[in-house]
Amino acid sequence: MNNYELLAEKLDSLPNGYPPTEDGVHLRLLEKIFTVEEADIAAQLYAQPESVDDIAARTGREVRELLQQLKTMAKRGLITIELGKGGLRFGLLPFVVGIYENQAASIDKEMALLFEDYYQKAFAEVMQVQPQYHRVVPVNQTVSKSMEIHPYENILDLVNDAKSWAVLDCICRKQKALIGEACEHPIDVCMVLSPRERAFENHAFYHAVTKEEALATLKRASDSGLVHSVSNNQQGIYYICNCCTCSCGILQGVAKLGIANVIARSAFVCTVDDSLCIGCETCLDYCQFKALSMDTTVQVNAVSCVGCGVCVPNCPSEALTLIRRPEEEVMPIPETLIDWGSQRAASRGLTDKPE
Repeated sequence: MNNYELLAEKLDSLPNGYPPTEDGVHLRLLEKIFTVEEADIAAQLYAQPESVDDIAARTGREVRELLQQLKTMAKRGLITIELGKGGLRFGLLPFVVGIYENQAASIDKEMALLFEDYYQKAFAEVMQVQPQYHRVVPVNQTVSKSMEIHPYENILDLVNDAKSWAVLDCICRKQKALIGEACEHPIDVCMVLSPRERAFENHAFYHAVTKEEALATLKRASDSGLVHSVSNNQQGIYYICNCCTCSCGILQGVAKLGIANVIARSAFVCTVDDSLCIGCETCLDYCQFKALSMDTTVQVNAVSCVGCGVCVPNCPSEALTLIRRPEEEVMPIPETLIDWGSQRAASRGLTDKPE
C-alpha cells in the first residue's frame, strides 16, 4: 500500500468512517489535501492524542523534525493538537467531522469537485450509520420557558457556557459555490466553542469573536432560515453548524439522497394553533424538511419534523410553537463523544477499538 491508501484505511477504521470508492477518488481527495510525507505521518497517528516523544519512538522518527512537521500539519487542520501534561499532544482527526471542515480557508475548485465526486459515490454509506453525526438544536425563543429543556438542548446555554468563541466559513456552502451550485444563505456563520479562555486568538483559520458577536451570528443564521446542529453528544460540544438542505453535506442526505434519519432530530416537534393560523403559507418556505403542508390550516408531519424551530419565529400570526415530544419518541443522546464513537463503531461492525 502507498501512503494515501494507508491513511484512507486508517481513517475508515475510525467510527466516523471514510469508505473507499472503486475508482479511487477517495485517494485523490487525500492527495489534494496531504503531501506524501504528511499522509505517512497521519497514517501512523492514533485517535487518542499522544506526545511527540511517544510518536517518534513508535515511528522511528527524529523528535525535533517530527515536532515541526506535526505543528505544521495541526496548523493546517490535518491533525488534532492539544496541550496536555508534559506538553503538546497530537492525534489523528476523522475526515468528517474534522479534516475536511478545517479546509474551509484553503478549499479550491479542484478540491470542491473531488469532494462532490466522493460525496456522490460513497458518503451516503456513512451517513446512514447510527448514531448520526449531527443533532438538531432548536432556534432560540421557539420553546416555551415553562417547558423542560436540558442544557445540551439549548443553543443559548451552549454559547453562554463557553469561554471562547470563533466563527469560520461554512465549507459546505463554499464547496457548492466553487462548483457553480451556490445557495443564498450566508457563509460566515459556522461556529466553534471552547471552555478555555482566549483559545482562538491568532488562530490560522478561526476568527475569534466575543460572546455577543457569537450570539449575533446565531441570530443572523436563524433569521436566514438555517438550522442549528451540533455534534450528537451531551457533553463537550465544541461546534455549532448552521445548515441548509441546499448545500450542507449532512442535510443534503435528506433533500437529495432520500435518507430520512440523516440527522438526529431534537426532542421537540412543531405544533399549530388552528385558531391563529391564517393560511398564509409563509412557514412552508422556511421548512427545509417538507414537514409542513397546507390544508385549511398548516399541517405538521411529526415524522418529518426535526424540531429545528426555524418556522416558528417566521409565522406572522404566531400560530406555531415547539412542544416536547412524548418521552418514548425522544431519541437517546450519547453522553460523551467517546460514547458516541463506541456506539457508532459497533454499528459499523468495527470490533477493534480505533487506536
